[in-house]
Amino acid sequence: MKKMSNIYESAANTLGIFNSPCLTKVELRVACKGISDRDALSKPDPCVILKMQSHGQWFEVDRTEVIRTCINPVYSKLFTVDFYFEEVQRLRFEVHDISSNHNGLKEADFLGGMECTLGQIVSQRKLSKSLLKHGNTAGKSSITVIAEELSGNDDYVELAFNARKLDDKDFFSKSDPFLEIFRMNDDATQQLVHRTEVVMNNLSPAWKSFKVSVNSLCSGDPDRRLKCIVWDWDSNGKHDFIGEFTSTFKEMRGAMEGKQVQWECINPKYKAKKKNYK
Repeated sequence: MKKMSNIYESAANTLGIFNSPCLTKVELRVACKGISDRDALSKPDPCVILKMQSHGQWFEVDRTEVIRTCINPVYSKLFTVDFYFEEVQRLRFEVHDISSNHNGLKEADFLGGMECTLGQIVSQRKLSKSLLKHGNTAGKSSITVIAEELSGNDDYVELAFNARKLDDKDFFSKSDPFLEIFRMNDDATQQLVHRTEVVMNNLSPAWKSFKVSVNSLCSGDPDRRLKCIVWDWDSNGKHDFIGEFTSTFKEMRGAMEGKQVQWECINPKYKAKKKNYK
């Protein structure tokens, strides 16, 4: 394994904002609820942009992926930042509706923003606030930011998944599958770790490899349960469930040792109805 610092360049160091020693690296996860758009006939394509303040000006640090046709997005993209205990690090999270025709912000609709300090997020671990638009609340929309300290474990792992003979959910074409990986937490909640790209019209997809920190994947515990769900993507945002399986990083690590690692991707409803279902 390599160190994450070789992969993720610190935003604070990039901007040259702070001189005091870094206390720790922090991963920030973002989700929104109830996002509204000017166009009531369609759902927005939201993206969250993280900005950091320096000398009274805001600089873009990073941005999430765009999630198409969604009012309650949960983002797979993590923000990795350095936390300086003795510094006030002001952050701004902006939500923009970025259509499929462009990825720039000039033509994108601003859906709301939230300002706070990194210290507030780290101390509370989970910070939820209403989105503000031009000084007023943006309807009932809100944003939640979860902080996780890397705690000295900044190793990362590269994973790649493929599937064979997935269930076909489309009538006139093959399914458009994508994979989501969730970490099962000690409090019985689950946390999205990664969402792959969509592979169109393919029942045996090979998704692109991706890098993830061991802390994010399993909180440093190789035996922690991971839940993996395969969906059939739909343009209206109502994706069809294909199947699921559970695993651990310990099992996945077998592939790194040259072993063939595979799981049955099961739809429990179909399995209960059909004795020979696989």
